[in-house]
Amino acid sequence: MIIAMFLGLATGITLGFVFNFTYPTQYAFYITMGLLAALDSLVGAARSHIEGRYSNLVFISGFVINAILAGALTYLGDRLGVPLYYAAILVFGGRLFANLATIRHMLIERYEGRRGRKRARNGKDEN
Repeated sequence: MIIAMFLGLATGITLGFVFNFTYPTQYAFYITMGLLAALDSLVGAARSHIEGRYSNLVFISGFVINAILAGALTYLGDRLGVPLYYAAILVFGGRLFANLATIRHMLIERYEGRRGRKRARNGKDEN
């Protein structure tokens, strides 16, 4: 599943560079918020996959709801003249870094666990 996510991401980035697609600058905040919501969903899916509790339904619904929420906050803030997109940046950015930190900790624990088991099998213990 993670391979499919990274393959899709690589395909999207490649298509973005191949096709010369431009958009009006007034949509910059909307696109930025959409990308941030997408990254948050992808990293959250990677974390749940590593934890062994990944669900396609949760991923897709979270992806869509996050994108709608980020777009709605940006649009509402635009209409009110208040930078409400900061709320999306804080929430999605905070969750992004928290999920990445958790993934890093889980991978380090797995690595240290494998290394410890390998030492135990070889009869080498540092203590």
